[in-house]
Amino acid sequence: MLKQRWQRWLQRRIPPANSVLLTQRRIFIIPTRIGAAYGVALLLMLMAGVNYQNSPAYGLTFLLAAVFIVAILHTYRNLASLTLHAAGGSPVFVGEQATLRVRLSSNGRAHQSIALGWPPQALQQYDVPANGMSECEVTVPALRRGWLRPGRLRVESRFPLGILVAWSLVDLDQALLVYPRPIPGELPLAAGAREDDDEDQGARVLGMGADDYQGLKAYQPGDSKRRLHWKAYSRGHGLLVKDFAALAGRDLWLDFSELAGDNEMRLSLLCHWVLALSERQQSFALRMPGVELGPDSGETHREACLRALALFGDEDKR
Repeated sequence: MLKQRWQRWLQRRIPPANSVLLTQRRIFIIPTRIGAAYGVALLLMLMAGVNYQNSPAYGLTFLLAAVFIVAILHTYRNLASLTLHAAGGSPVFVGEQATLRVRLSSNGRAHQSIALGWPPQALQQYDVPANGMSECEVTVPALRRGWLRPGRLRVESRFPLGILVAWSLVDLDQALLVYPRPIPGELPLAAGAREDDDEDQGARVLGMGADDYQGLKAYQPGDSKRRLHWKAYSRGHGLLVKDFAALAGRDLWLDFSELAGDNEMRLSLLCHWVLALSERQQSFALRMPGVELGPDSGETHREACLRALALFGDEDKR
């Protein structure tokens, strides 16, 4: 309940935006553990001064208390007037570290030892020159496919003495796409390449090049088991497959419905074959429930297929 109230209060006080200027209303300041110990020490010194009526003890206590008060101003000023801009990020695969870029810009004075990140990840420190900017790359683990929205970014400063921390939680409204984790496996057969097709028809789907038999090659995961050369295997030559060249007029279809396993496993297998076929510059198509792309090739087609896999079943297509 308290956490929900805190989030609603933050939403009103620091609303999401692509660019956020840190002002007095958006900066909070509290003592650090060292600062708390510093305050306890001042209290003990004051009690000792009162108990012994010692003027030097009074003077030292009030001097150190003045340092604490001045530190409040300088710690706040090191964060105030700093502007944070969302600079985007590149898509990643599940299990990788997603990197989001943040641009820090100064509207006047320099800002030193500015730390930012998403807890519980370690915060990264940057310096921002006077009237300049600093490009920052902040990482967060990509644990699931779809849109990754890391939430509010913590930005803080403990400069100059480390006894106080000025901090803020800003929402730069950032998001990047997380693709399924690619997993090698059997190439899914598609419409027009069923089990009852003859070997030459299978070659129309899997091969590359001219319209004839090319010879034997070592078996690789994903090669059709219908093209295994069993005679060579019986002679002790290992697993070999017949290599046919592609025939015109037939395109390779990656079909979600032809795969076994749960949805995430199917998406991971399809992701592997989208990457593999794109690397070979081979034309292919992708068919999933409610989605049909291609046949085509190239970087644009690859990105469209990966996006469809990442957002499968996600209502937020953004």
